[in-house]
Amino acid sequence: MIGTQDLLVALALGVFFFGAKKLPELSRSLGRALSEFKMGLEDTPDQKPATPPAEKPEAK
Repeated sequence: MIGTQDLLVALALGVFFFGAKKLPELSRSLGRALSEFKMGLEDTPDQKPATPPAEKPEAK
């Protein structure tokens, strides 16, 4: 399990690599990406499965 000391080390590494100004922006975009991913995984019963377009018969 992740402890307090592990979280502090991860935060310190994040500040070191990305800088204090960039870190909130990165976490915000990560949160948005995760929420969109979760919405994409939800199974909505009112949606029909995608069907391929019907092929046109060749004109002779």
